[in-house]
Amino acid sequence: MALNQHHFEINVVWTGNKGSGTSTYRAYGRDHTVAAVGLPVLLGSADRTFHGDRDRWNPEQLLITALTQCHMLSYLHVAVMHGVVITRYEDTATGTLVVNPDGSGQFSEVTLHPKIQVADPATEELALSLHAEAATKCFIARSVNFPVHHEPGLLAITED
Repeated sequence: MALNQHHFEINVVWTGNKGSGTSTYRAYGRDHTVAAVGLPVLLGSADRTFHGDRDRWNPEQLLITALTQCHMLSYLHVAVMHGVVITRYEDTATGTLVVNPDGSGQFSEVTLHPKIQVADPATEELALSLHAEAATKCFIARSVNFPVHHEPGLLAITED
């Protein structure tokens, strides 16, 4: 394997057979497990709108999660490269899924709302500008075919 290639493996197992398989659209559950060697099992389902279990992660949430995590990790890396010390990072991301008349669908956009706190207030402007550079480095964002917007902001400094 080349040094510039990384391979990932997961295992998805459908656990929603209620006895008659997919005999009808409502006869089966959307529950499944997601596993990877050495990691806890993730419980998945479809979104409630699509007859899934609201107490389990759905693929749409996981896609937004992957984009959010990737941007955060890219951003923290970029901050280090520019000498900006980040002390807190939070994000509440949103996404829009468009369902077509034929039942297909796709995300039309995702917006990340990263909020950061810096150790030195003099670096706040630079820290906010680094989100643009981080966006160009995020592997996941570079792999999707819809826009990933960024609306960064600052977190208030709180006393512990």
